[in-house]
Formats: sequence, structure tokens, C-alpha cells
Amino acid sequence: MPQKGRTLTERILAKKIGKSYVEPGEIITVQPDYVLSHDNSSAIIKNFKKIGVEKVFDPEKIVIVLDHIVPAAAETHATGHKEIREFVKEQGIKHFYDINRGICHQVFVEEGFARPGYVILGSDSHTTTYGAMGAFSAGIGRSETAAIWATGEMWLRVPESFKFTLTGKFPKWTGAKDLALFILGKIGADGAIYKAIEFVGPLAEEMPVSDRLVLANLAAEMGAKNGIFYPNKAVKDFLAERGITNIEDFKPDPEAQYELELTFDVSNLEPLVAAPHSVDNIKTVKEVHGTKIHQVLIGTCTNGRIEDLAIAAEILKGKRVSKDVRTLIFPASYPIYLEALKKGYIQIFIEANAVVMNPGCGPCLGGHEGVLADGEVCLSTANRNFKGRMGCNTAEIYLSNPAVAAASAITGYITHPEEVSS
Repeated sequence: MPQKGRTLTERILAKKIGKSYVEPGEIITVQPDYVLSHDNSSAIIKNFKKIGVEKVFDPEKIVIVLDHIVPAAAETHATGHKEIREFVKEQGIKHFYDINRGICHQVFVEEGFARPGYVILGSDSHTTTYGAMGAFSAGIGRSETAAIWATGEMWLRVPESFKFTLTGKFPKWTGAKDLALFILGKIGADGAIYKAIEFVGPLAEEMPVSDRLVLANLAAEMGAKNGIFYPNKAVKDFLAERGITNIEDFKPDPEAQYELELTFDVSNLEPLVAAPHSVDNIKTVKEVHGTKIHQVLIGTCTNGRIEDLAIAAEILKGKRVSKDVRTLIFPASYPIYLEALKKGYIQIFIEANAVVMNPGCGPCLGGHEGVLADGEVCLSTANRNFKGRMGCNTAEIYLSNPAVAAASAITGYITHPEEVSS
């Protein structure tokens, strides 16, 4: 019986295990090119030691980035960081990034670990982000990560694939975040459970790396095992700047078969928000216009890149944020922070009375540096808004793009950017 065409995910996984073809639903054992962890490495270390092996399988394939609670906000966090640093030295782990580097998903991409055709697993659900670069990347648990540290391999079920064709041009004040929210509104937060979402089409082909990262990141919120693009010129140029040129140009087979195919035209897309308390509770900004807010968060692994800060700076330049709104700016990494300094964005934020924080996750997970209080409302550029996400079960979180967040910081309520743009 002839084999059907392979999707991009099927091609990558088949090559990884030395086969020409894998079947959706098939159980395979893979040896990932890299395995990622962050502050949760302290818990992984405990699991690793229970296995009973002395050394990790390959210290050069483990990437650890401290980013969730940096600097440490309490003794428990400081102790965890200390345990990680000691383990890194003991094991000779080469790719360790301490509290002064940034959010793990941004650091991983900036350092060139995410490459087309790679298989990457990580103990964070938003490990899907690296699909932007043409990698198969998926989140796994801490015990699974410990097992990979010990053995160098893990089993996976080959996911069925969805094909999302992206077309059109983004209207003013909209972007990849709005497209991701629009898709979530259509298919739901459980619409792609354990599926591979393949983003294709003319818009996907033209997308800068920053936009691809947003969509791949938010594939996790659709329930997907992974979200993936095939590498375009922007990806190849990004990697070439880091001295990486020997990449394979992975693409799906022309006759590839998908479980679901949808087309999304962004030509008439409006700025959107995810309203409390679900990432798929999608409203237009105009529908929730006037909703009072107490805090704005611009940053995170979803929207903390230089392109996002540029949009926020464009809106905030020459203006001041509302006296009733705490506006927090978190660059996703120190290279982004430095670039924002050089471009004058940091000065714009400070003159606007925003608070510029160190790169890291901070309030996104309710860890520190911006936890919410009872009854407060936050407008965030992050990726999750369930109850308690930012540290308080009785607070409310709306998710938006950086333009909406910056505009709303000025007025003190959820606002369309056109209302404050000069």
C-alpha cells in the first residue's frame, strides 16, 4: 500500500528516528536535539537523583534558563536557584543562563538552539514557541525531563496535523496576537488537543520571526502538541546572523494529508482581547471598551520582543500613563533591553511613568514583580488569563496585543489604539 504524503511534523519525526514515514497515532522513541528547563530544574534534579544515575546523558544537550522568579523573591526560590547552579557545575552543563539573561523561550531562540528540523522538548508548556523556526517542539513534564536527562530519549505519540492557511495583510493596530486570539475564538482552547498545527500560506511565508513566535507560542493555548512553520527567509536570515547556515529546508509533502484544514484571512481583523477567565473568551476591543483597569503588563514570552516594545513606544511617546494604572514593561531578554535602550524606547517608557523591569517572567505566572490584589483588573500581553494566573483568584486578566495595552495604560480603561494615536 503506498504511503500518503507527510506533513511537516511527520517529516521531522520520521527523519529523527531514521525512517522515511511515521503514522499519526504511532508511538515512537526520539532523542531530542535539546531539552529545556528553567527554575523548575530544582524539582527535576530531585527526580533525576531518584533514577539512580550519576551523570546526565549529554551535558551539551541540556539548556537551563533561570527566568520565572528572577531575582529570587523568597528563600525557597533562592534555595532552588542555588541547587540548580550547583548541579550545573557538578554535571558540566554548558548551556546555563542565570538570572541576567531573560525569558527561556526568547533566550533559546536568540542563542540559535531552535533550528529547522530539530526535535526540542522542554519542561514548560510554551516550548511550542520554537515551531516558529521550523522545529518540532513540545512541552513535557518534570519527570519526563528528568528521564531524558538520564537516558537521552523519550517516547512520543505522532500527532495528527491541522493545516491553517494564513492570508491577507494585517490592518493598522492588529498583528499576530490578534490572529492567534481570533483562531482561539474559532476553535476553542481545547480545539487542537495533541494536534500539530501547521501554519502555511502567503501571510505565513512573509511573517517576521517575531510574529511566528507569537503564533507558535499560543498554539499551546489551543491545546496543540506543537505549532510549526516551515522556515522562510526571515528565519534563515535570523539564523545566518548567528552563524548558522547549514540548515535543512523542511517543508510538507505536496500531497500531505491533514485532519483539519482552515483558512484565516486577516484583512478585516480588528484588535481583540481574551476576556476573563479563559483564553478563548474572545471579544473585540470595541466590545469591552471602557473596562476599567488597574495594571498593564507589556512583555512575556508572547509579546516582549523589540517589535512589541516599538509599538508600545510609538503610542506612549510624549504621553503619560494614567495615574490609576501601574504599567509594567518586561523586555523578554537582555539583548532586547539593550536594543530598546539604544532606540530610546526605555526613555519613552520612563518619561511616560511606566515601570521598566528586568527581563523575566515576573507577574505573568503570579510569581512576583506585579502580583494582583483582590478585585483588580490587569490588561496583559501574556498568554494566559485563568483565575489566579497573576497571583490572585479574585482578580481579572484580559489579554491583548501591545498596542491595545499601551493605549489602555494611557486612558485607564480598555481602549482602541486609534483613540490615543496622534
